[in-house]
Amino acid sequence: MASTTHVAIVICQKTSALRIICRRMSSAVHPQTQVDFLNGVPHRKHPGVTNLKTLRLPEQLQRAAQSIVLGAQIKGLSDRAQSLTQYLWSRKRPVEDLNLRKRAKSLEKLVLENAKERREAYDGDYVKMKVLSELKRTTYNWTPVRFDEDLGVVYMAARLAGGYTAVRRALNEILVRDPSFAPHSLLDFGSGLGTAVWASHSCWGDTLKEMVCVDSSGPMNVLAERLLKDDDDKAAPHIKQVYFRQFLPVSPKVQFDLVVGAFSLSELASQKERVETLLTLWRKTSSYLVLVENGTKEGHQILMEARDTLLKTQEQTSLDSRTASVFAPCPHEMTCPKLARFPAVPCNFHQHYHPLPLPGSPVRQTETFSYVVLSRSDPKEAAAGPRWARLVAPVLRRPRHVHCHTCSPDGQLHHTVVTRKKHGRDVYRCARSSDWGDQLPIIQQEEAGPLSDSE
Repeated sequence: MASTTHVAIVICQKTSALRIICRRMSSAVHPQTQVDFLNGVPHRKHPGVTNLKTLRLPEQLQRAAQSIVLGAQIKGLSDRAQSLTQYLWSRKRPVEDLNLRKRAKSLEKLVLENAKERREAYDGDYVKMKVLSELKRTTYNWTPVRFDEDLGVVYMAARLAGGYTAVRRALNEILVRDPSFAPHSLLDFGSGLGTAVWASHSCWGDTLKEMVCVDSSGPMNVLAERLLKDDDDKAAPHIKQVYFRQFLPVSPKVQFDLVVGAFSLSELASQKERVETLLTLWRKTSSYLVLVENGTKEGHQILMEARDTLLKTQEQTSLDSRTASVFAPCPHEMTCPKLARFPAVPCNFHQHYHPLPLPGSPVRQTETFSYVVLSRSDPKEAAAGPRWARLVAPVLRRPRHVHCHTCSPDGQLHHTVVTRKKHGRDVYRCARSSDWGDQLPIIQQEEAGPLSDSE
């Protein structure tokens, strides 16, 4: 019996020694080991992790919102909230006048060709009527959303928690990757219910000394202020130094450490207006500009249009000559590979959250959103660590290997199969611990094949 025990102990010792040798060999083959990028933290908390656990509204915000929504006693609130959510999700950009004229000329030519084939003579009025009728049938009818108090309450029930979640997740990118950033001022364009104020306060607390909310809707500004005061006009606001405006500050000298535009560019009436507003917001940005939209094809294309505008314009002013660079989520500044190869498939991300606890609401929901963060400074200086590939799809964990779909620093989409043997123990365990939206550390892109159209 004793000899058997002795043999078992010897085998265990040899196994442990063999494991140590294998780890050292792996470190020799893959020089970027745990010491290089983990800095002593567990693999599940590696520096590329930016996803958050299931988010919940701040307690004061949730309490105030429940009080306002339930106190309004709006009939059919649940159905109206669901309808509004679906309408906002399916919303498209307005058709540009130039595109509309081109389509009208094409339709006019088609009508005349059909008349010629049938040997019929159409007068000008008939052709015009046919063209207008077809345009109305096939053109998206964009109209601005006009919020009164009731619709604002419906919007609160429908989108308060989801909007907060998207902004909070986008801001977490800055919080994790640039821990030295401590903003003193915030500008929230298209502030709505003030979710960016609450999300920023959750990240940086009382560091923020001045927060300016700009929204053209007076009723929405009133509701946002009620949320800050816990639905009590006589109470002091939970977050101080918050100011509400209906127009952007005029002075070009006024800059803010953090500028946020959440679900607002898509509400502007034309591309020209979007570009002009974007350049104005950039002039007022001293550190970071955060843009968030629905995770739809339209939302993604609006953000890529904004991203490319600022990168190509590289506008320099006498007040701030620093140009724009992409901080997140793109690990490069080239053309978006998804937009170039798969224009119908948006680059979006998911974040779980608890919705506003109202009668009939689910326990947990998922917010699908797209975002872009632009920085005034070089991202290599602002971010901790190198630019790593971004996971743009769910991670598929299989026995002894992990399938990762990434957007990489070379500006390409890649499908990488991560294994312990090929990439080392640390990278493999980080890959298993990562998820959609995180950055994936130390993937050698020469080993990763470009994503084919079938994938």
